[in-house]
Amino acid sequence: MTYSEILIKRITTLCKKRDLAFNKFAKMCGLNQSTIDNIVRGVTKNPRMITLHKIAIGFNMTLAEFLDFQELNAYS
Repeated sequence: MTYSEILIKRITTLCKKRDLAFNKFAKMCGLNQSTIDNIVRGVTKNPRMITLHKIAIGFNMTLAEFLDFQELNAYS
């Protein structure tokens, strides 16, 4: 699994758990829907730190909490 695929899985899993559509989630993050769509579709493979921070805030998490999960921790 690539870094990009790991982030896609993290975002989609958290959105599903919270019953959030990507367009609603994008608004919660203060990002354009196209930004979230591009990440989830794998077009954007390496999102900037500020984008990841906004995504974490959208999930009501710190960036550290957002990035602290099994698949990413095991990635080398």
